[in-house]
Amino acid sequence: MMGCLAMGSFFYTEGLQAQTPQKEVNHQVQTWFSINSTWHLSDRWGVIGDFHVRRNNFLSDPSFYFVRVGANYWFQDRFTVSAGYGRMWIAPSNFGWKYYARENRLHQQALLSTKLERTGIVLRIRNEQRWVQLVANDQPTGKYRFVNRVRYLMSFSFPLSKKSDKWALVAADEVLLNFGRDVVYNTFDQNRLFIGLRNKINKDWSYDIGYMNVYQQRPLGFLYDMNHTFRWFFYYNPDLRKNKASHRQLIDSREE
Repeated sequence: MMGCLAMGSFFYTEGLQAQTPQKEVNHQVQTWFSINSTWHLSDRWGVIGDFHVRRNNFLSDPSFYFVRVGANYWFQDRFTVSAGYGRMWIAPSNFGWKYYARENRLHQQALLSTKLERTGIVLRIRNEQRWVQLVANDQPTGKYRFVNRVRYLMSFSFPLSKKSDKWALVAADEVLLNFGRDVVYNTFDQNRLFIGLRNKINKDWSYDIGYMNVYQQRPLGFLYDMNHTFRWFFYYNPDLRKNKASHRQLIDSREE
């Protein structure tokens, strides 16, 4: 006869093998556009502003819209800290649903940009507090899932010409980890690997364009997304200081 032992809310059953979910990987193609801006207002202070649009199935379906504002502080020309607020509208993934879930987000980050000979290097660590709206039956429930997310980015740029830095090859990788009471199965959130080209249009404007692979674990733990993403980011960094002791070139790496 099969026996059963109860311990708290867990049941251990002899003769039965527990069934665990199998890993599932969803492959999809995305397109991601953004404009990222840092305005130099004084020798130490500036403001930041981003706007992002990401689409699924290349351009066919919406994924999210995201805006962010904040403040930037220069300890040195190559070392900055920033903090800000972001708002995201997340498109529904259920067929027939129309409600866009909201996300409110705070961030704090430190960024170091330096050079090794002619190779540009950016190291960034960011901490985010995210309140993601929970939706059921195409309606908000009034509840939020809180996640504290830590992100670490390494980015390298290699000029393609010995005489000019107008064009550069860019390679970057970022690891994102989740923490918090509501995080159960996906402490690993995602990894973002990017390779592409950066073009310096003038002293204020630049862009990078290329391929980003986003490998993300969903909250259920056994579901993963493998997003093959075409990325095109623009950067606008005007220097509005009256007395420009040096022209700072902050390499933007502010993804969603």
